[in-house]
Parts: sequence; C-alpha cells; structure tokens
Amino acid sequence: MDYMFQPGFLGTRAPFFMDFVMIMVALLPLLVAIAISFAKKRNYRAHAFTQTFIYVVAVIVVGYFEYGVRLGGGYEGFVQGSSVSHNYAFYVLIFHIAVAIIGFIVWTHTLITARKDSKAHTLPGLYSKAHRKAGVRAFIWIVATAITGIWVYILLFMV
Repeated sequence: MDYMFQPGFLGTRAPFFMDFVMIMVALLPLLVAIAISFAKKRNYRAHAFTQTFIYVVAVIVVGYFEYGVRLGGGYEGFVQGSSVSHNYAFYVLIFHIAVAIIGFIVWTHTLITARKDSKAHTLPGLYSKAHRKAGVRAFIWIVATAITGIWVYILLFMV
C-alpha cells in the first residue's frame, strides 16, 4: 500500500489517496444527481440501482480514506504541513465529520425505507411524495458533506 502515500496528482501536498478521495467526494453530488435524473425520467430500476451502487462505492471510499488516515498518522500527521491554525482546522474537521455522519444516516435511512417501500409496492406510488422529500434531504446532506470535505482538504493541503 505504499502507493497511497506517493505524491498526489492534484498538485498539492496531499498524498495520492487523499487526492483520489477528494475527487470522489467532489463528484458525489454530481453522481447522485445523475441517479436522481433516472427517477425524474420514471426509470425507477436504474434510479434504485445507481443510488445503491453509488452508496456502496461511497462507503468503500470512506473505508479506504479511514485506512489511509490511520496509516498516515491521523489528523496530526496531515495538519503539520498546513499554515492554518491548528484549532481552526480541527473545528472545521469536527464540523465536517458531524455533517458527514448526519448525511450518512439520512442517506442510509432513505435507501432502506425506499427498498422496504418498493418491496411493499408503495413506491413508486403511495409513498412517492415522502420519498421525494427524503431524497431531497439526503441530497442536501450529500452536497454539504462534499463542500465541507473540500474545505478540510483545502485547509490541510492547499493553505
């Protein structure tokens, strides 16, 4: 796994794995928007499949990220090269983690509920309006997670 800590490809101080994760985080809202577009076109199978696929890939990427952070010395190992105040970067990181956890819970709940409702033949149908609202909430949290993740990356590797 030495490749993880080779210089990244975005031209910052970040190692390869951080650049890879950053690209995935930045693309996540776009990918989810594409999955949502399938539902808008009434292609519910493609919508369900792509949402689930993107969710699983996102969980794997987070696992890869956590592994890399642990091997790289944790937060302390990455904040050392930054010119930003340690406390400021730490508070932004805590804020990002809180947003990401809430977003993960909301997204997970939306997917589980959708699967259950689909099997009960109430989605699409009776629960479509509620699912749409839950999906909008999940999407907002996904966007917030991406924005705060990019913010942390900028603080740790670009400033």
